[in-house]
Amino acid sequence: MREELLIDYYDYVKDLLDTESVKSMNQFIQHGNITCLQHSLGVGIFSLIFVRNLGIPCNERALVRGALLHDYFLYDWHEKEDNHKWHGFTHAKTALNNATRDFELNHIEKDIIGKHMWPLNIMPPTCREAWVVNIIDTYCSTLETVSRIPLLRFLEEIIINAGKTIAI
Repeated sequence: MREELLIDYYDYVKDLLDTESVKSMNQFIQHGNITCLQHSLGVGIFSLIFVRNLGIPCNERALVRGALLHDYFLYDWHEKEDNHKWHGFTHAKTALNNATRDFELNHIEKDIIGKHMWPLNIMPPTCREAWVVNIIDTYCSTLETVSRIPLLRFLEEIIINAGKTIAI
């Protein structure tokens, strides 16, 4: 199952992963020692696992593409700069602006990217794919920040293996 899931995941996002701008997400630390790209890969993979295991009908392609681009803000939010001060409240809009500039997005992908920080952002998600990414992003971020439980090791193993498979 894991191999089939990773193959499907890669098929959905390979064109994005081939771009220099998405590859550049690997230079920014997101949480702990996890980069923005690793975090976004993990959120996408776990979102796909989540919907498949629960039998949630959705647009899987939009789900994982939106998850990959949900933190496409392209800066180091740890640097002490005025525009990073409110990162938690503003980066979803920055990521959406960047992704809209660089890629053709459908309405589901836009909803995922622009609303993944609800309730910090005022408008809640309007589609199930965005709700899934919102939940999984919060879960993964929490694990990356405060915990080293086996599930996080599983996530890192998937990310490392996915990285080898898809040559990140």
